[in-house]
Order: sequence, then C-alpha cells, then structure tokens
Amino acid sequence: MKLTINGEKKEVASESMTVTELLANQGVEMPDMVSVQINGDFLERETFDSRAVRDGDEIDFLYFMGGGSRE
Repeated sequence: MKLTINGEKKEVASESMTVTELLANQGVEMPDMVSVQINGDFLERETFDSRAVRDGDEIDFLYFMGGGSRE
C-alpha cells in the first residue's frame, strides 16, 4: 500500500491496516501523544483502532509540545 506520511512517500507491506497498527508500524514513540490527520481531516483518538488506512491516503502525525520561555 502506498501512503504519504508527513509529506514523504512510503510503501507499507500490509494491504490493510488500522491507524493504531500504522502508528506501531512506523515506530511512533508515545502514540497516545500524537494527533493524526488523514487527507486533511483530524481523527478522533477513539477511532484509531477501527479507522482503516487506504492506499493513497495522505497522513500526518502531529506532535504537540509545550514549552517556551517568558521574557
């Protein structure tokens, strides 16, 4: 299956995979801290186990970080 993940074209060996499985397949650290966008739509975390990834999907893993400084 051919996907675009974070702007990079990738080929995944599996023909069917959920978002949760894709996160594991791609070695995403702390997947509970990642938001996922597929084809421009943000997914609800509750759907990660049931939402299938499809050939040609454009997927973004978004990591939100806190921090910064006050000056």
